[in-house]
Amino acid sequence: MQAGLFVYSFFYPLQFVHAFSYEFCYNTYAIPREVCAMIELRHVTKRYGAVEALHDVSFRAPEGQIVGLLGQNGAGKSTTLNILTGYLPPTSGQVLVDGMDLLQNARECKRLIGYLPEKPPLYDEMTVRAYLRFVCELKEVQKSAIAAHVEDIIRTCGLSEVAHRLIGHLSKGYRQRVGVAQSLCGNPKVLVLDEPTVGLDPRQVVEIRALIADLGKTHTVIFSSHLLSEIQQLCQRVLILNRGHLEYEADMQELAETGETLRLRASIAMREKQLIPALRSLPCVRRVKALPTRTIEISEVLLECDASAVPDAQTQLFRLLCGLDAPIRMLVEEHDSLETVFLRATDEGAKNPAADSFK
Repeated sequence: MQAGLFVYSFFYPLQFVHAFSYEFCYNTYAIPREVCAMIELRHVTKRYGAVEALHDVSFRAPEGQIVGLLGQNGAGKSTTLNILTGYLPPTSGQVLVDGMDLLQNARECKRLIGYLPEKPPLYDEMTVRAYLRFVCELKEVQKSAIAAHVEDIIRTCGLSEVAHRLIGHLSKGYRQRVGVAQSLCGNPKVLVLDEPTVGLDPRQVVEIRALIADLGKTHTVIFSSHLLSEIQQLCQRVLILNRGHLEYEADMQELAETGETLRLRASIAMREKQLIPALRSLPCVRRVKALPTRTIEISEVLLECDASAVPDAQTQLFRLLCGLDAPIRMLVEEHDSLETVFLRATDEGAKNPAADSFK
């Protein structure tokens, strides 16, 4: 789709929604706005003929959070973002924006959303400043406020040095900044960013991530990525898509504090041959792995336990080692990482032996 057509369809939602309204299938009902998330998908399914791109996806994006949509290529990330912005209609299900049904209140909902698609709708023959003015006009920003609004966006996105230049002459990093800038036109509450750092060099990636983190202080941000490090650095909440299914959803803090598996890394003053069999006898321990050490008198071990066993696992370990007169020199808890959760959710853990540290 050409950039001009995209801008028209997104910023003039009534014509766009009417063109696709026959595909929507919603059960509408009154929802108290105060109990709603800023963005919510309810049982959303999207089919292209016989191909099901999304299957019964439901999630909430709380106000003021940065939410990361993680998945491999083809997992359904872009389709999900296109649906929650109103750019694509779902085959079935419901999309709520600030408590309002996207179909029933298309114009109001789209005023609340700023969207950066994977390929930003930029016009190479326009200057940065002229382009942002154009987008503000499309979004029906009050004419008397456009000039000040554009200058504020230019400062926010670090575009002051290139505001007078043609977009076609900008580097990819600056073009991506312009793409983020156009999503800010009209002061939306929600920013939806599709792979905002893809194709950028390392310095540009750092700059765009810093910009997203800064915008997350004043907006609800939903962005897709296939980079685990990016999600971990920026997000308060993570969603993992796999083959059109939402396989995992959790707060990053919850992921850090809990998990299905607890690992205890310990340094114990006892020889490995006597220690390992004793550790394997503990009811709470699933597996034991010996780690390299500098001396045979000190054993380094990694224990895999049920997370539900905490703090019982530590109590059992202490009692066992006291009975063996084996002092603990170090004990560190390690819960499931985002990488572990992602591999499990996408069925890669079973395919890649290296993903399991105990094999």
